[in-house]
Amino acid sequence: MIALGGNALGDSPAEQLERVKATAQVLTDLAADGIQLIITHGNGPQVGVINAALEAAHGQGIAPRFPFAECGAMTQGYIGYHLQQALANCFAQRGIAQIPVCVVTQVRVDPKDPAFADPTKPIGRFMTEEEAKRLAAQTGYTVKEDAGRGWRRVVPSPAPVDVVEFQALRRLLENGCAVIASGGGGIPVVRTAEGYRGVDAVIDKDRSAALMATELGADMLVILTAVDKVCLNYGKPDQVTLDRLSTREAERYIREGHFAKGSMLPKIEACLSFLRVRSDATAVIAALDNVRNAVYADGGTKLYYEPSYRGQLQQN
Repeated sequence: MIALGGNALGDSPAEQLERVKATAQVLTDLAADGIQLIITHGNGPQVGVINAALEAAHGQGIAPRFPFAECGAMTQGYIGYHLQQALANCFAQRGIAQIPVCVVTQVRVDPKDPAFADPTKPIGRFMTEEEAKRLAAQTGYTVKEDAGRGWRRVVPSPAPVDVVEFQALRRLLENGCAVIASGGGGIPVVRTAEGYRGVDAVIDKDRSAALMATELGADMLVILTAVDKVCLNYGKPDQVTLDRLSTREAERYIREGHFAKGSMLPKIEACLSFLRVRSDATAVIAALDNVRNAVYADGGTKLYYEPSYRGQLQQN
């Protein structure tokens, strides 16, 4: 299970197409070794651009207002198209039988998740306070100041519960496909008496990757980011890089506040959720350009299961 970070994608369709070609070459090296790939990706810049463009078009009276869930679906489509095309080209050149397939994926969330009571995930453009509050009054959106840089709309970031298309993904894997799914964390939906319904929210893509890796029986969860190893005291004179990290150690470092909420913390938490269920598996956090070394050798930070002290007491 490969979770691609933002460094694998560009800020425009043209730049993204070029970066995705390079990403596909790296992933093809793994496929050439007989590894079956399940791939997910972020969508932060892309969904922000789509949402801002559609909001501007609505403000000019030339388009209806699009729900945020639909904006997420659009990014799954066009990012998935780029990845699918690039992988298909690389696989054909290398004679690899896997067939890349992108699945527009819905991820169920709990409508009672506490995140819905406290939206925190900024989306879209920056606004003045006056403009933001006027938008909130007109639409019911939640707006907040973003680190002194201006005001933005915020949406909840609930935990993923399950992937609606799990059975379809399994069948694709059983038939030799390289599956691209749950892009941007998946389209958040809730289950109602009438069926599934999309909601305005953002699901962390690493948490969704861990859920898919667990449910689909992946042997390894690989989370790719801009740095090659997890660090303690990151950016400080006493910075320490970690080659290996047990779940027990990771839990302690989280309590000690070593990992930032907006960067490394969700990646560590995703690895922990995977390893707590798949204790015989491995999780890796690494840089994209070092992924093969991370999978086979000493690249990246390897995370492995070690029972917590409380867990050991319960077992005894």
